[in-house]
Amino acid sequence: DTIELLLDAEQNGVKLTKTYVFRRGQYQIDLSHAVINTTAEAIVPSVYVQLVRDGSKLEGDSAFYSTFNGPAIYTATEKFRKVSFEDIEKAKNAPPVSTSDGWIAMVQHYFVTAFLPTAKGPHELFTRKIDNNLYAVGSIMSMGSIAPGASASLSGKLFAGPQESAALEQFATDFDLVKDYGWLTIIAKPIFWLMEQIQKVLSNWGWTIIVLTILIKLAFWPLTNASTRSMKRMSTLQPQMNAIREKYKSDPTKMNQKTMEFMKEHRINPMAGCLPLVLTFPVFIGFFFMLRTAIELRGESFLWCCDLSRPDSVYVVPGLGFIPLLGIPGIGLPLNIMPVLYLATA
Repeated sequence: DTIELLLDAEQNGVKLTKTYVFRRGQYQIDLSHAVINTTAEAIVPSVYVQLVRDGSKLEGDSAFYSTFNGPAIYTATEKFRKVSFEDIEKAKNAPPVSTSDGWIAMVQHYFVTAFLPTAKGPHELFTRKIDNNLYAVGSIMSMGSIAPGASASLSGKLFAGPQESAALEQFATDFDLVKDYGWLTIIAKPIFWLMEQIQKVLSNWGWTIIVLTILIKLAFWPLTNASTRSMKRMSTLQPQMNAIREKYKSDPTKMNQKTMEFMKEHRINPMAGCLPLVLTFPVFIGFFFMLRTAIELRGESFLWCCDLSRPDSVYVVPGLGFIPLLGIPGIGLPLNIMPVLYLATA
């Protein structure tokens, strides 16, 4: 269940032992560095850890379906910060951060590698270009002074694996932020939590997506219904409003005044029809952002779809999105279209 890998090196009387500890079924890897000073003078070494990756685009990546790919840094003071390869290339990356906490990560769609120093003490977090199309995010940790014949050690944890929320939350503070929900994280995270609860009951991610879409649509049904009534009322009164515009077309100021009086008299609110769209749009976009980063869907089958993280190869699902559901006005298309768009364009 546990395997230790020891790497030894010696240079000019200074011995270093680096130890990796792997555990069955876990993405966390313990990492420690032990230094023995066999010289006649005190030394002040630092442990240097970095994660390296090239800046090439991922296979299948596109402008429409693109997630963050690159380094990330977290500290208690500055919180989570992504650093793009482009910024590093243009020397726009932030200067090294001196801190006593935090972690570094190299992020890509569905997967992440990270290092978390667990030893107390100051360390430096950095990003840099190290070669053509090759970039690094790293941590430099001081071991302090080591007297002749003495030794010192520093410990940390590596994470190398998929962005499964449960595993991410156990690794470090706010480590689940590496899941690229974009600017709608505050909406996407609660939706993912709800999706997980539904999946525990249904045990099928395809039906879970459909049920979740229905629940979201039902939650906004009062607004949608009010919007429909408002638009129907405006349609009924439209001939009278057109008559007012025709009557005062030579006097725009008078026309606007009379139109506003007519709308006030008949309790017409032109914004009522737009409000549901304004409120539901970020929710459904957050829903899409959540689905495109959920590795839990990777490799999961549903009906004829072999992998819910990939497009429907036979394009049956996109067609279903245009079939009204149960014949209920205002529900059919919006209810089907969100999971349909996801499955069709993933």
